[in-house]
Amino acid sequence: MRLTELRLQDLRCLEQAHLSLHARLNLIAGDNGSGKTTILEAVYLLGRGRSFRTRHTEQLIRLQSSELRVLGRVEADVPDPVAHQIGVGFSRQQGIQARIDGHDVASLAELSETFPVQVIDPGIHRLVDEGPVQRRRWLDWAVFHVEPDFVRHWQGYSRALKQRNAALRCGADPSPWDSELVRWGELLSASRTRLIDALQPYWTAVLADLDALPVTLGYFQGWSREQDLASALSTHALSDRERGTTGYGPHRFDVLLRLEGRSARERISRGQQKLIGATMALTMSRYVTVVTGRAPTLLLDDPAAELDRLHTERLLATVAGLGGQLIVTALRLEDTPLGTPDRVFHVEHREVKTAIMSV
Repeated sequence: MRLTELRLQDLRCLEQAHLSLHARLNLIAGDNGSGKTTILEAVYLLGRGRSFRTRHTEQLIRLQSSELRVLGRVEADVPDPVAHQIGVGFSRQQGIQARIDGHDVASLAELSETFPVQVIDPGIHRLVDEGPVQRRRWLDWAVFHVEPDFVRHWQGYSRALKQRNAALRCGADPSPWDSELVRWGELLSASRTRLIDALQPYWTAVLADLDALPVTLGYFQGWSREQDLASALSTHALSDRERGTTGYGPHRFDVLLRLEGRSARERISRGQQKLIGATMALTMSRYVTVVTGRAPTLLLDDPAAELDRLHTERLLATVAGLGGQLIVTALRLEDTPLGTPDRVFHVEHREVKTAIMSV
């Protein structure tokens, strides 16, 4: 799917904007702080229901307003033409609301199914440097695309975990929830580990394309591999009661990034962390494209930040080879790091205008 039309209202500094996007390379130019990245956030909201810059969606609402709205039209490539209308809104009173073709979504995962989108931004190093939540989200996004039952398994596990933790907090016996937790948890873990295995050749190829350090891609399933989940729950039942929470299970899953046997974040610079973060995004984009036949839209925000010229060139060459829709930010219209753009937008004085490129 590709995004052909974007409308936004009261998002950060932008009161409103309307963009008709090209299927290939779109460049958004403007000064720092003008709102370029805000447009990328709007696109990301349509595909994920959240921002890639903050966990607090209310921070996206323009100061003078009480709610924000983002509308988009996405279309599939021929020969199977199909289009969908996506709408995402957020208000301080009601929270997030999302609709596809006029119908409320049951889960924000439906947005990802309709409009797959990935981002490479200056903060992508957080995939390497911070805790496991972002890495689980990175992995689960792709599992959802290749295993349709994954969302149901995740929802079943989340319900059982919530009930088990509630029992632990009030001092009740949590064991009645163990069978449900094990049932959904084993399915969840199996899906994740299958994907980690499937990603290995793609990971190796992208590392080579980017001339990145030989960081390995592995996982911790959330409990010892020497036990099944039921045994792990039994072994740690006493410690769970003492803590008042479930200490082992797929909710503790982590993607392990290692260099020479040690955690990569302990051994590599911020620029190298960004390169490995980009490797994660590009690996996932390439894998999902091959497996599903649908190339995600890729958002590229300030691609040269903290990278030297050689690695920037390699990153851009790899991005160009993906074949999907690209939306890229730059300071000036002349900054076209991926070649001549198919469409250019200029952000100035909190307004977005389509620019005419001189030939």
